[in-house]
Amino acid sequence: MPAQILDGKALAKKTEEELAQRVADLKTSRDGRAPILATILVGDDPASATYVKMKGNACERIGMESLRVELPASTTTDELLGKINELNNDPNVHGILLQHPVPEQIDERRCFDAISLEKDVDGVTCLGFGRMSMGEEAYGCATPKGIMRLLEAYNIPLSGKHAVVVGRSPILGKPMAMMLLNANATVTICHSRTENLPDIIRQADIVVGAVGKPEFIKAEWIKDGAVVVDAGYHPQEKVGDIELAPLTERVAAYTPVPGGVGPMTINTLIYQSVDSGEKSFGR
Repeated sequence: MPAQILDGKALAKKTEEELAQRVADLKTSRDGRAPILATILVGDDPASATYVKMKGNACERIGMESLRVELPASTTTDELLGKINELNNDPNVHGILLQHPVPEQIDERRCFDAISLEKDVDGVTCLGFGRMSMGEEAYGCATPKGIMRLLEAYNIPLSGKHAVVVGRSPILGKPMAMMLLNANATVTICHSRTENLPDIIRQADIVVGAVGKPEFIKAEWIKDGAVVVDAGYHPQEKVGDIELAPLTERVAAYTPVPGGVGPMTINTLIYQSVDSGEKSFGR
């Protein structure tokens, strides 16, 4: 029986329609004012510029505003901190996104953590991660939070299930594991150096590939009936982190690559920006 496709592209489109109505309602009640997402791009990395443009386009599609801040590659940590502080104190800005990566002379973690909690709509601060892990109110990292929204939309049961997360990055693997744990899954965190990795993955009801290596997780490691979430994308090979092709007829559900997790990342960033704007406007 063919597996259920967890279509992130379709869910993102549906969510954008709902967000557009919420933004329109805000504008009606707030003299035309809309939530504003500030994006900070440091340097001239073409891939980063493309990502920032995509985020601005997503804002535009739902009627939200974006404030694009571009800084030269020579920017210092203190200069970037000054700009973040300015945006923190701007009541018209409801979300702040610092595009990763920044030039090597900048202390990226220090700058991420300078973003105020209520404007951390990309979920990158240590404070936000800690609060999310403890079950307190905070915006989740956009990609893992997007995955959770996708699983929820397709009614994938998590409570009591064994989830194996392959990857331990601070913005994907680690928060993904905490979110699944908060949803009452039993979670094992693995990575590229885990011993007996195939045997561990064979035990998983839910597999999340977030290791950053093309088709690192082999189809034969995954049991029949599992739910497979591929959070990787490698444009040159046009594949994700999991060998998906042999799985489509024997797992319960899977995210396609592309069109699964990817669209949910930007969508979640925009979703959380609208939420921040509503809170700021007192709705």
